[in-house]
Amino acid sequence: MKRLPVRSSNLSSIGYDEGVLEIEFKTRKIYQYHNVPNIVYEQLMSAQSHGKYFASNIKKSYSYSKLR
Repeated sequence: MKRLPVRSSNLSSIGYDEGVLEIEFKTRKIYQYHNVPNIVYEQLMSAQSHGKYFASNIKKSYSYSKLR
């Protein structure tokens, strides 16, 4: 999945494809979050703080898989 780089102290890049949100952290770990609505991705990408939005709205709200 293609990810776009973001300015964040915690997140490095973010990608989205058909309900799957993929996030690469500064630690180089990559997680995929499942069944994420497109609107949540859009709000994450437009948030003033990607990290805060992720922590508040995604981290504990969606199931995930660790890729690396």
